[in-house]
Amino acid sequence: MDPIYGRIASNKRKTFFLFLLYAVLFGAIGYFVGIYIGDPILGIVLAAIVFVILLLVSIYGGQGVVTSMAGAREVSKQQEPFLYNTVEGLSIAAGRPMPKVYIIETEVPNAFAAGRNPQNSIIAVTRGLMNRLNRQELEGVIAHEMAHINNYDVLLATVAIVLAGTIVFISVIARRAVFFGGLGRSRDSKGGQGQLIAIAVIIFLAILAPIFAQLLKFAISRQREYLADATAADFTGYPEGLASALEKITNYQVKDSPIENSALNGLYIVNPALGARSTNRASALFSTHPPAAERIKRLRAM
Repeated sequence: MDPIYGRIASNKRKTFFLFLLYAVLFGAIGYFVGIYIGDPILGIVLAAIVFVILLLVSIYGGQGVVTSMAGAREVSKQQEPFLYNTVEGLSIAAGRPMPKVYIIETEVPNAFAAGRNPQNSIIAVTRGLMNRLNRQELEGVIAHEMAHINNYDVLLATVAIVLAGTIVFISVIARRAVFFGGLGRSRDSKGGQGQLIAIAVIIFLAILAPIFAQLLKFAISRQREYLADATAADFTGYPEGLASALEKITNYQVKDSPIENSALNGLYIVNPALGARSTNRASALFSTHPPAAERIKRLRAM
């Protein structure tokens, strides 16, 4: 088996495990909130309903939400022939459906992909990316984003972002419910001891859940960036194109840029929030992306 496809299969197994942990965490929060309100089964059922709804919304509505948040607009072959032909040529060479092409009107170079599968996907690039990269560098970036689409990374990243954000929201609500929802009453009510245990667990989960959710996002994003880099280099047969593009994109990121968005930073090929600092391991410790310098080093070693 090709090592790249072996890694894809391994990542899919790890992803299934990670999302199973998400489901367990949702269930745990629901269970102990249920104990607190006096009906554990109801808490679990409500948590399951929320989890399923969020999955469906992420899968079928995530693409439109992402493009709208990013300020991206769809372009045709007549409007952007160079970009369109580059995406079309790589799609034909890969034997894959062509993604829709979007442009973000900013001079900060970057790119991302979104969609639920190769048949329903988009690739968005900034005006700055087109202005600063040559053809081989642009092909490397497009190939990287196509790798994310073909490996179903963009779907998984979208779902992870939504679920992580929801876990944080639920944990905040649970914490406020505990502190402001009648802590004293639970001591005198029937089953008060069980409620006190539930309160302690809810507080514990409220503290750890956001950290756990963020770690899951990191685990998914970082591994898949390396894999998408390797897949793109294997596909184009020219790792230097992507390596050179990553250098340029990283160096041109600016603080508080128009594309910086905490909800979307993990989707871009280079994290807009870090910019050139992403070459530093310490600065990138809590980033959704591995250090750019390490990615470039691996590409040039291929």
